[in-house]
Order: sequence, then C-alpha cells, then structure tokens
Amino acid sequence: MNTYVIHPIVMGSKLFDQGMMTYQHGYGRPFAIPIYAWYLEGGDKRVLVDTGEMQPIRSEDRERAVGGRIYTFEEGLALYGLTPEDIDVVIHTHLHSDHCENDYKCVNAQIWVHENELARIHDPHPLDYRYNEEYIEDVEERGQIRALSGDAQILPGIRVVHTPAHTDGGLTVLVDTAQGVAAITGFCVIKENLFPPREVAAMEMEVIPPGTCVNPYEAYDVMLKVKGMADILIPLHDPGFASGAPIPGPA
Repeated sequence: MNTYVIHPIVMGSKLFDQGMMTYQHGYGRPFAIPIYAWYLEGGDKRVLVDTGEMQPIRSEDRERAVGGRIYTFEEGLALYGLTPEDIDVVIHTHLHSDHCENDYKCVNAQIWVHENELARIHDPHPLDYRYNEEYIEDVEERGQIRALSGDAQILPGIRVVHTPAHTDGGLTVLVDTAQGVAAITGFCVIKENLFPPREVAAMEMEVIPPGTCVNPYEAYDVMLKVKGMADILIPLHDPGFASGAPIPGPA
C-alpha cells in the first residue's frame, strides 16, 4: 500500500474577519489565513493539492500574521527539489482563484477537478466573485483537465470524495499515511470549524460550517461526514500548518 507524507507550503495569505471562516461565529475578530499548496510525497507521481496564489503578498508582518514563511510557487516547490514542470498530478479542492492561480505553470500535469467547479468557474453566480476562468483557460486548452462527477480513486493511496460545503464541487482529498487516513478538506475552514470552542459545543453543535457556504445545513452534515472518515483532519486554511512541518509528524 502506498503511503504519503503531506507537506504544507504557504503560497499566499488573506487578512479578514474570522466570520469569513466560521459561519455565525467570530464576526468582528481580525484573522489571518494561509493559502496552501500541499505536496504529497510518496508513490511514483509528484502530486499537489491546489496551487496557491500567483503573486502572493510577502512581508514580515504578513508572515508573522499567518505563522510561517510565504513562498512563490517556484520557491515552494524548490524546497523539495521540484519545478512546476515536474508536477504529474494536481488535485483541486475547488476552483476559487487562490487555489488554482499557478495551474498554467504545471504544463505536464493531469489536473483533477469536480465537474461542478468547471461549470461554476465559467458561469459564476454574482455572489461568488472568487471564480476567475482566466486561471484555467491555458490548462483547458492543453487538454489537462480531468473532470469528475463524484468520488474517485486518483492514485493508489489517494482518493477524493465530493463534499459540497463551501462550493458545489468541493473535493476532500483522502491520503493514506503511516498514521492513518488524512483528510485535506474540500472546504475552506480552520481548526475551530471542525473542533468548535466550548460555547459553540454547548449549543450542541459538533462543527461550524464555512463562513461562505452553498447551504449551511448541508455543509454541516458534509463536515460531520468528513470528520468520521479520517484519522488526521487538515482544515484547508488553518494557520497551524504554516510552519511547513510534515503531516503526519514523527510517531
């Protein structure tokens, strides 16, 4: 059985109100989130989950806010001796721009995405300004896109499940590791979403839906499903991974 080590690479950041992450909670609280690409080391393919921002804002203040160094795409891959041309597979949690801005550089990669994300990026609702089809036009023209209609095995030890919480076509990536199954969430959340604080748990809420979601009731149920599928939960934007420490860590 193939097992992987997951390497978080910070390739961008956002500063905003925490309520953008935690539905009905945390409003008025300034919050900084890292934007990640995740390198899955193991097997015979070089695999990324998401590709981050093309031109991330980099400053000491911004890096202090997210808790780790912010890299360009090329710099981040170079940490592991890679170039964009070396990437064989990109798996997208979704196609909001901060998750796919460097796709065009991965000229040799198969790019896996849910078909609902392709529909949205080409015809977004006015409320969802986070889609920009310019970021995937090159890879579409080169025939690199592999569209999925549901759950799928991508490679031995790597599979995806359709989790429409944050977006219609969100894909949670399940990765076999030496310490069990890790889930890179297909929805934009932080640790507090999956492990609510005491005052929220006291309201009999086991999770908090993403601050931006398709349907909060359905998102709640999707998140509970993901919590039950994995031994290691990786909230997609949690600052706790910004140090770049591998997942899982030492046993």
